[in-house]
Amino acid sequence: MSDLRMKMVLVTPEIPHNTGAIGRTCVALDLELILIKPYGFSLDEKSVIRAGTRYWKDVQLSQYNSWQSFLKHRRPLRNNLYFFEEHGLQSFYIPDYERDAYLVFGCESKGLPITILDGMEDRIFHVPMRSSLVKSLNLSNVATAVAYQALRTHLSG
Repeated sequence: MSDLRMKMVLVTPEIPHNTGAIGRTCVALDLELILIKPYGFSLDEKSVIRAGTRYWKDVQLSQYNSWQSFLKHRRPLRNNLYFFEEHGLQSFYIPDYERDAYLVFGCESKGLPITILDGMEDRIFHVPMRSSLVKSLNLSNVATAVAYQALRTHLSG
């Protein structure tokens, strides 16, 4: 199951405000939001809805109980999977993202599990930071930056 539209995938998100903000970005850019359980919150939690404001009802949301369930049902091509971690070997500026890419992010405190990343080293990217004073960026900020970068060749205005 793959349409020619990028998808944002959050694996075990922990902070409802980040998920709400990412959902809002997905609505703005016509991306599907895929959430992989377990979550660190309830989707009906007020902070998810507050961060997504009036747009949460328009989020094209899919949910899966596990990464394996997601793989089984979606069957994404390996070259359509883009993982984002601060230790990724390549900058997120490098790839030419597929139109039906899956942009995959891990939870805020631990990132993506090694079991998901194992054997995917060439598919792991980082968002460069110029200052060593900052260890990492907020997940919703990174997801938004990645989405715009990934869509740069596919957006018409």
